[in-house]
Amino acid sequence: MRIAATIIGAIAMTATPAAAQEAPPRLVPAFTIVAEIGPAEELGATARGPRRIIPITGGTIEGEGISGTVRPGAWDWQVDRADGCTELEAVYFVETDDGAVINVNNRATICPPAQGEESAPVFTRPIFEAPLGAYQWLGQGTFVGRLGLATDHPVPAVRIEVFRVQ
Repeated sequence: MRIAATIIGAIAMTATPAAAQEAPPRLVPAFTIVAEIGPAEELGATARGPRRIIPITGGTIEGEGISGTVRPGAWDWQVDRADGCTELEAVYFVETDDGAVINVNNRATICPPAQGEESAPVFTRPIFEAPLGAYQWLGQGTFVGRLGLATDHPVPAVRIEVFRVQ
């Protein structure tokens, strides 16, 4: 009961007038992550479907007010579902140029296009855990990423353009 009251109170304190809620959310460019990747390792069948991991070996984060590197040693866990879609969950750390370490948990679902249709963009759902201070805004916001191959990068990599929802 106490938890429910706390949640309701938090919603009431952050709620906006009805007129303000009529405007749809907009996406504001925040930064770009280029995550360098290694070869996929097939792990075999699981109860959820065939599983693979792709190592994250480095990379960069660049945007207004944030720049740094992607720490090596992380993984993108993928599972192929029975419906033909692939679920991705990449968990890794970025280290800013001023030494802050930020945890990134980025999920996406990639589904093949219907016959005769073009591939749709792949959107991700990144969640950040950042230290209090200059980067705490990452843990307080809602973000959407657009995932693609970084074909202009010298080693295999993906590019995630991250947008803040406002």
